[in-house]
Amino acid sequence: MYTEKNRQLPSSTVAKELGEVNVRKTTDGSLEILCTILMEPVGLEAEGWQTGVALDASASMKNWYGKELLGKMPVEVQEKYVAQGWITKKFEDGRETTRIAKEAYEDALKHGHLKMAPNIVEPQARDFVSYLAENLDADGGTTVIYWAGGSDGSECEVIGDYTAVECKQLSLSGPKSMKFGNGTRLLPAMKYFADRFRDAANGMYVFLTDGQLDDLNEVKQYSTMLAKEIAAKRRNPLKFVLIGIGSQIEESQMEELDDLETGTAVDLWDHKIAAEMRSVLEIFAEVVSENRFVGLTGEVLDDKGQQVCKYSDGVPTKLKFVLPAGSTGFELVVEGTRVKQQL
Repeated sequence: MYTEKNRQLPSSTVAKELGEVNVRKTTDGSLEILCTILMEPVGLEAEGWQTGVALDASASMKNWYGKELLGKMPVEVQEKYVAQGWITKKFEDGRETTRIAKEAYEDALKHGHLKMAPNIVEPQARDFVSYLAENLDADGGTTVIYWAGGSDGSECEVIGDYTAVECKQLSLSGPKSMKFGNGTRLLPAMKYFADRFRDAANGMYVFLTDGQLDDLNEVKQYSTMLAKEIAAKRRNPLKFVLIGIGSQIEESQMEELDDLETGTAVDLWDHKIAAEMRSVLEIFAEVVSENRFVGLTGEVLDDKGQQVCKYSDGVPTKLKFVLPAGSTGFELVVEGTRVKQQL
């Protein structure tokens, strides 16, 4: 039995050789550790991967696409715009309101009085698209979509399929055929990939978001259904990865999906925080096989140097072991290579 929920260590604190480290305390105080070895996707046993990158286009994400104006117009500039009729004031419902014309903003930008916030979505999305297209996708092209658009945040806009070379010039400043959404609904984007690539041998789909989901329960129900179908071999494996982006991330909902219990051994979801990621490779932290090995022999030592686990017939890429109560870290030793990890 456990006394607390699973705790995933932040990527920035994980040893570079490891994919991710999960810690859970048991009733006797000992620590159950589940961790993975970080591996390149090249050489993954299964082939026929289809990949996708989905970009949150809800209203709460708008500023992260570079849509926010930064700075303040100097008083003398404002007075100039008033004289030109670009700034006008009037009373409505007993209150004074100010209207600033488009020309004022354009002129203020031109002369450096205001500037646009940086688009942080575009470069990070390009990195994911490029990596997946070049290293994993069977067709060499990753599908890119916007999601969470429209009046209730349920619309999707398909941007297209892009190779690693093509995505270098890919403009990602927000949706064109729909408005930024008044809600954040993840389910339609999940279904888009799951349905379009149903026949793919494997699927890897990355969702960039601030994590503020309005349909979490529906996503959980659909995820459970998918996991059961995969476990029963009625459909091929899928992996969904949520990437938190921006400075106001709702990580609690992302953690709920990451730790979702589906009644199966299928681990459908993973989540990462973009600012903490060491490399794009981390999206594969959970895409490892218990039947794949990184060395012939190895062991795990607790923080006092005592052996807690021994591998005599191969060190798997997915490790599970228990540390004594009060342990503050462990050391993985694989054929002389030592990896230390603090908890």
